[in-house]
Amino acid sequence: MESNVATGVRLARVALPATCGELVQGTLDGVPCLVSCPISRYAVAEVALRPHGTWELPPDAPKAAAALRAGLVYLERSDLGGWLQLISDLPRGRGYGSSTADVGATLYALGEALGRPLAAVEVAQMAVSVEPSDSTLFPGLALFDHRGGTLYEHLGPAPPLAVVVLDPGGEVDTLAFNCLDHRESLRRLAPQHREAFTLLLEGLKRGDWQAIGEAATLSAQAHQTILPNPLLEPVLARAREVDALGVCRAHSGTLLGVLLDPAHTDVSAVTTFFARCLTGHVTATCYPLVNGGPRPILYVGGTLWRAVCNKSSPVSSPWMSGPKLWPAPARTP
Repeated sequence: MESNVATGVRLARVALPATCGELVQGTLDGVPCLVSCPISRYAVAEVALRPHGTWELPPDAPKAAAALRAGLVYLERSDLGGWLQLISDLPRGRGYGSSTADVGATLYALGEALGRPLAAVEVAQMAVSVEPSDSTLFPGLALFDHRGGTLYEHLGPAPPLAVVVLDPGGEVDTLAFNCLDHRESLRRLAPQHREAFTLLLEGLKRGDWQAIGEAATLSAQAHQTILPNPLLEPVLARAREVDALGVCRAHSGTLLGVLLDPAHTDVSAVTTFFARCLTGHVTATCYPLVNGGPRPILYVGGTLWRAVCNKSSPVSSPWMSGPKLWPAPARTP
């Protein structure tokens, strides 16, 4: 947190990771739940508090603004004024978890600015009151009831995998999609969902990356009956050619992700392969799979840095050149 004694302004900035859809999504015992696929791409919220006055809010982020208001009520500080600024280039409606990143980063930053850091379960309860939310609100990987917030299980840290994010553009209206009645389809798919969740959890426990890929592929294929993605089968065929672990997808978006083990695969070569072989305006960009949860941050010389274990390190990845938040994607010719 930063503060200015003269003006009384208290300020905090927090980053939250984006997603490449979900590793698995479905139902368990009738409860909708998911395990998000967090990647090293971020949205940042800056919350500044004044002792009084009105709020300056971004006009194009009504969900983050609603979350901010909910947080002020929850923390009993509706008397405060200030501003909210969001820094993000995450496209909407494709599966990057852009709304959750905005909402979660806003709530975490509010808590930091007040000197009362919020726990992940508190943030999650407020987030789902705004809209269904991703499990990136929680540290590591998490199983989460994204609609009601009634189920949460910590699954441990993210494994050291890479995700080639395939972005065909387009958009799914998530508000309209979430209003549709999928109960009958979900009931029929319940056995496949349980198998996928079981594979994923066992893979994480045993360090079996192949099982994680199989779980993601099973979930992606099962969801074709609810939201068909015409790229899925061609991408699965190509993924087998490069010995990928599997393919994940956005279950309410257009993204697909090819899961790779960088210890045994040339991730740069595979990224180039997909950029060249897919037709249309599909971009291919490789990111590490990362832990969910907030990253309190500060600015040093105009560069965004993240505070980790009392040390500052650039927000970067092994597959990015330099401390950039957002790598340029490889495009098909």
